[in-house]
Amino acid sequence: MKLDIHSFRTPFPCSYGMRRPAVGPESRPAVVLLHSSASSSRQWDALVERLRPNYRVHAIDLHGHGRQAPWREDRPLTLDDEAELALDAVERSGGAHLIGHSYGAAVAVHLAAERPTLVRSLAVFEPVLFALLAERDPHGAGTREAVAVGSAIGQLVASGQSAAAAERFVDYWSGSMAWRRLPGYVQHAIVLRMPAVVQNFQALYDATLPSEQLLRLHMPMLCLTGAWSTTAALRLAKMLRVLLPGARHELLEGMGHMGPITHPTLVNERLVRFLDSVAGESRHASAEAAAELVAQ
Repeated sequence: MKLDIHSFRTPFPCSYGMRRPAVGPESRPAVVLLHSSASSSRQWDALVERLRPNYRVHAIDLHGHGRQAPWREDRPLTLDDEAELALDAVERSGGAHLIGHSYGAAVAVHLAAERPTLVRSLAVFEPVLFALLAERDPHGAGTREAVAVGSAIGQLVASGQSAAAAERFVDYWSGSMAWRRLPGYVQHAIVLRMPAVVQNFQALYDATLPSEQLLRLHMPMLCLTGAWSTTAALRLAKMLRVLLPGARHELLEGMGHMGPITHPTLVNERLVRFLDSVAGESRHASAEAAAELVAQ
């Protein structure tokens, strides 16, 4: 399995479509993209190019990634803090479609649960909702796996072994020996992000997302899972089938947890198809409502 090294390049633009204010009325729907831990907004470059003609696209860098400064507050980082980075674009757009991968997908789910009226649709690839996993299956293999990898990475970083922590992290999500196949400059970029990755794991463990909140979500939703993913990710995918019964749940063959990076063409095609379908339905409904008002 080959990682797309361009997902880890520097510098990392923090946002697309946000560099200058829009001139005149802007009718294109807004889309917010949230990346995986240890990556950056650059992982979505190909998807941004696909979406830009028809959407206002905001690819967000989360704390300690890309151009976003590390979290340095006295209190621990939370998913609320990450969601705040995306909320500005969502609010200024009057609502947006959310797309997320892994840690970014967990942030997207959290934001949708907290601000459902602002989220037009939700498309996620394996949201790592570890607290939910621990709550519903505290002694399961997936929970034990997630806790073990997070604990090991935290201990390695704390003891000054960030390179070893990065290797453990990459090999866990991408398969044995994946770390050694990465170019040196990519490894270096990931090593620098490992303190942020440790904060990400803690934020996931500490997150509170009651099952009832998920069951109340009714916006269009797409949940994608790689058939070759980790035990924790596959267990979470099964849980989400129960907690998000109105979502479209799809298992993608031939890929694992890093599908949006290792198989971007296939994953992006599925995301664009979903987005076009729900955005098209929304535009149609708005046109009908406008016609009804004129008729009155």
